[in-house]
Amino acid sequence: MRSPLKLSLAFAAVTLMAAGSSFAQQHEEHGEPPRAEAHPAPHGPEGHPAPHGPEAHPAEPHAGPSGYQRPAAPQGWDARPKTFDRAAYQHNFKAARSYKVGPYHRPGGWVNRHWGYGDRLPRAYWAPQYLLADYWLFGLEVPPVDYEWVRVGDDALLINTSNGDVLQAEYGVFG
Repeated sequence: MRSPLKLSLAFAAVTLMAAGSSFAQQHEEHGEPPRAEAHPAPHGPEGHPAPHGPEAHPAEPHAGPSGYQRPAAPQGWDARPKTFDRAAYQHNFKAARSYKVGPYHRPGGWVNRHWGYGDRLPRAYWAPQYLLADYWLFGLEVPPVDYEWVRVGDDALLINTSNGDVLQAEYGVFG
């Protein structure tokens, strides 16, 4: 014995297929392509059909979003100190704030590890896709000349770009 629910669903499916076939057949008899909705054709001047395609909807200039503006770079964000006190940088800090910026994909063939100042970060971890060019957006200090901030997992590391030595770590920046 079949269940009433299965019979009801089968009946509904057959009814919808028949209605769709009937709708398409009516339009084909009149030489019209089948349409889901019948709208009168828009007319242009003098009763002629309105144009279709890009000329029907010309593009207008747009000023862009009005409620969003990218934060401006702070004054002196690119003024990197040529001389600096290494001891002042040599710390492993817990970040004051955490940012959600998307997933992190570590370099292929490497395992998770916790890095800190004094470690040497392998070159694969400071490839261009890991550099933090807008470091100021994440509350990070201006790096000295020959140093860059890189993202490694949830952390930001200040590294020497000639050998990968970690000068400073900010843990949990991207938590």
